[in-house]
Amino acid sequence: MFGCLVAGRLVQAAPQQVAEDKFVFDLPDYENINHVVVFMLGTVPFPEGMGGSVYFCYPDQSGMAVWQLLGFVTNEKPSAIFKISGLKSGKGSQHPFGAMNLPQTPTVAQIGISVELLENLVQQTPVANAAVSSVDSFTEFTQKMLDNFYNFASSFAVTQAQMTPNPSEAFIPANVVLKWYENFQRRLTQNPLFWKT
Repeated sequence: MFGCLVAGRLVQAAPQQVAEDKFVFDLPDYENINHVVVFMLGTVPFPEGMGGSVYFCYPDQSGMAVWQLLGFVTNEKPSAIFKISGLKSGKGSQHPFGAMNLPQTPTVAQIGISVELLENLVQQTPVANAAVSSVDSFTEFTQKMLDNFYNFASSFAVTQAQMTPNPSEAFIPANVVLKWYENFQRRLTQNPLFWKT
């Protein structure tokens, strides 16, 4: 029913079923994992009105299981990518795996999937930073570079009355830089690869 994928590793397509409606994947050497993909295999859909909440579990310093809600998968949204690299020091959250005695090993984390009503899934709040940004890193870099350039150039802005004439320096009006900045942002939003044309 479910699969789990970590970059550079084989796909796991056989979770351990720990209850009728709960499944667990082991993630060995979890300290070196940044992202996890959880997906439905397409062989068995969720029953009508049901979906699966996805949890990340890791052992804390004392070896106790810490569970954190990452998000969910449904028949309409059969896969999701979760960032887990920043979650290994966070606090746990309420979870449906509490009564189960799942073995914990210091270097093995787990992804848990709990089949639940869709109306319950949408009311749950995933841990912050688990969702992967939908903006690619190039677009994010370009946006930050634009902001940095505009802020840097604007920090030198002076009024015409404050200017001291210097024949060896060229001055660019701040409104020209602002217009360029706004145009570049607009074009980047419309097509992040516009600069290649």
